[in-house]
Amino acid sequence: MSELKERLLPPRPASAMNLRDTAVSRPSASGRAPLLGVDVLGLKKRGQGLRSWIRVDTSGNTQVMEVDKFTMMRRCDLPARDLRLLDPLFVYPSTILGREKAIVVNLEQIRCIITADEVLLLNSLDNYVLRYVVELQQRLKTSAVGEMWQQENSQLSRRRSRSFDNAFENSSPDYLPFEFRALEIALEAACTFLDSQASELEIEAYPLLDELTSKISTLNLERVRRLKSRLVALTRRVQKVRDEIEQLMDDDGDMAEMYLTEKKKRMEGSLYGDQSVLGYRSNDGLSVSAPVSPVSSPPDSRRLDKSLSIARSRHDSSRSSEGVQENIEELEMLLEAYFVVIDSTLNKLTSLKEYIDDTEDFINIQLDNVRNQLIQFELLLTTATFVVAIFGVVAGIFGMNFEIDFFNQPGAFRWVLIITGVCGFVIFSAFVWFFKYRRLMPL
Repeated sequence: MSELKERLLPPRPASAMNLRDTAVSRPSASGRAPLLGVDVLGLKKRGQGLRSWIRVDTSGNTQVMEVDKFTMMRRCDLPARDLRLLDPLFVYPSTILGREKAIVVNLEQIRCIITADEVLLLNSLDNYVLRYVVELQQRLKTSAVGEMWQQENSQLSRRRSRSFDNAFENSSPDYLPFEFRALEIALEAACTFLDSQASELEIEAYPLLDELTSKISTLNLERVRRLKSRLVALTRRVQKVRDEIEQLMDDDGDMAEMYLTEKKKRMEGSLYGDQSVLGYRSNDGLSVSAPVSPVSSPPDSRRLDKSLSIARSRHDSSRSSEGVQENIEELEMLLEAYFVVIDSTLNKLTSLKEYIDDTEDFINIQLDNVRNQLIQFELLLTTATFVVAIFGVVAGIFGMNFEIDFFNQPGAFRWVLIITGVCGFVIFSAFVWFFKYRRLMPL
């Protein structure tokens, strides 16, 4: 991976190092110290809008290019708003756009432009970008070897027996075009990245939630709150990728627009057909540059040209319709496979969110139970306070400044305490029975 980083990083120009050395060695005219660590040439390039791109062709060869935005727009025939989706300074949701000559892919860390002949990625030190480049190179080289092996086997079998070729000529597997292979690797990288994040979050979440159910504390509640915020953010990203794939699967026009190789072949076929017609007319002795009068031209040649053009247009339209329908099915199968993967990741996150919600409900039930116990204890304490207040009333009555014969009896104080205690106990028992009768307290 380090060798790939060194190979993909653009080399530092010598002029930049000379400018830096000059800035360090020479003091400024104002006497101030020069700014250290500032690449003047790099600032000039950033001012001009130059960006480093990694180019991967159909053979798996990589190349680092310094291209500005307008050159990239002309190269891929893309509007400026599509290139803004690839800008690393902005955060855009996951998007897959099919254009006339390119496919714009913005899936998590993978931000690239896919054409019929090349893949252009923003040069980044992210490991997922480098893994994407390595995986794309391996897939392209493997597919090239497989195609060569298939051609050799077909030639060998054709030499051995013509009958077997006629019987099994349609049994060879169909290989996906270049843009679909690049799109497949981008979808695989995005789905793998999101699934790995979901798995890490799941591994971290379940022990934390189990600990929270056993011990409710402020620290555990704060950790669960952070975990839930991460879960919500990851669920939104996964949901966006899923919606984007589902939207592409529902729209046949967008899927047909993404088949760049077929459109390129149709354009080349139309150009070849026009050149063949021009060559046919030149062989008949007609000048291509000179204007041809419809009166002076022979009717047979006009009828032949018209019939050839009609036949060619019908043939091209039938081939394009059949090819588009077949390729839509291929792309739909490809998108459906990764739709199942991303839907599984979304279900995993949904089940984790439901587990968090169940844990929150369980904690709320526990807190409600503790709150009810506190209310019951407060009710009993209030009742006991009322009973004790009866003693205070009796003491206040007997503390008045008056004389009765009951004060002169030797056991009068004891009888007062006994009668007051029995009355208080009866009153307290009556309150407790009433609370249980009304089911304000557990039986």
